[in-house]
Amino acid sequence: MSSYRIASRYAKSLIDLAGEQGKLDRVVEDMAFFAEVSKLKDVALLLKSPIINSDKKGKVLDAIFTGKVDPMTHSFIEIILRKGREAYLGEIAEEVVNQYRVIKGISIVEVVSAEALSAEALESIRKKLVDSKLTHGNIQFKTSVDANLIGGFVISFEDKLYDASVKHQLDLLRKEFSSKDYQAAI
Repeated sequence: MSSYRIASRYAKSLIDLAGEQGKLDRVVEDMAFFAEVSKLKDVALLLKSPIINSDKKGKVLDAIFTGKVDPMTHSFIEIILRKGREAYLGEIAEEVVNQYRVIKGISIVEVVSAEALSAEALESIRKKLVDSKLTHGNIQFKTSVDANLIGGFVISFEDKLYDASVKHQLDLLRKEFSSKDYQAAI
């Protein structure tokens, strides 16, 4: 079975149970925290190591997460360890967050701009995206600055990309001029 299918099934189970018990927001918050921790090199190596047994992995995870996560999240992690699926814990945690976003209608939109954007500019982008019906109504922005864009911005979400940067426009012009023969005007 593929890792995506494993992660998806466990994530759905946890979301369903957390929803039934009214702990969905807390459990998703815990799993987002776990997803970030599982990206750390030492934790990722620990989870994927076939040499370290599940009991030792459980003790390390207990030391990291006891008192910081909901008991339901802690129990879920223990179940995953007992099932021998700890190598997939990071992917499961990310899939819990992804499925939650779908349920709540949250779109993550990445905006890279040449300079930091004002709140008004982000609100304008939000309105245009909502009006376009390409995103869910609830948008969360991840913003970053890249001076190499020269000006403008690049927006990406789901599988879509909108490049309104000066760098992109110059690249298009360069490509057009290099592909055609032009004669000098007299």
